[in-house]
Amino acid sequence: MNRRTTLLMFAALAAAQPAQADAGASLAQAAFDRPIGRDLTTLGRMELVDRGRAPRVRELITYRVDRGRGETAYLVRFLEPRDIAGTGLLSLNRVDGSNEQSLYLPELDRVRRIAGDRKGGRFVGSDLYYEDLQERKPARDRHRLIGRETVNGIACEILESTPLDAADSVYLKRISWIDPQTLLAYRIDYFERDPAAPSKRWELLAHKRIQGYWTATDSRVTDLNTGHSTRLTVEKAVYDRRLPAKLFTPQALADEALESEYRP
Repeated sequence: MNRRTTLLMFAALAAAQPAQADAGASLAQAAFDRPIGRDLTTLGRMELVDRGRAPRVRELITYRVDRGRGETAYLVRFLEPRDIAGTGLLSLNRVDGSNEQSLYLPELDRVRRIAGDRKGGRFVGSDLYYEDLQERKPARDRHRLIGRETVNGIACEILESTPLDAADSVYLKRISWIDPQTLLAYRIDYFERDPAAPSKRWELLAHKRIQGYWTATDSRVTDLNTGHSTRLTVEKAVYDRRLPAKLFTPQALADEALESEYRP
């Protein structure tokens, strides 16, 4: 290989890297902006699965609202079994990308804020971290396309997302397999300590279009170190109900009576 050929090769590689980054950022933003309605209410189940043990099943309801101007809010409430019934989490996602989370524990009858250094804590013993229950704006990460792969018969773009600020996430990076047609993620690998080996994996098991919106109806998060997994299934989903702002407040989080009237 002569010097001219070598220089041309390096020039081509240098030109390709910004293009990959631009395409990655565009795909990340498009997936984030995927239409999901003005608001959404779901009724479903959470199953905690440990090898050699019967699954622990929980019933829960979730509410999400788009407040406009880039702000969203999310409320989850457990309904069954008795030992977790009433427990709730409120997540407020600000326009600047910051998040505020509050947890309600019925046995203590109090709402407490989730400190920022607890974003890697497990939510009610599941494989979901508190950070996983926040909406992360694409601008907080650096994105690049790293390939294509077929997942469950769907040709997906593989997107690598790395925090711009390492202290801004419990994860070193995330790699997502995204269908460019529906903009649904079919798989996400999470890397916590080793950039070469994922520690968790999220998988889309089933989805369907409800009221015109693509909806994940069955998904699973697996701890790749222990094999423990958390499966989430949606039994009912209702969009665009005009949920009121008062539903997404610490008062409604602490008082189940203020929330229960909006259950489908």
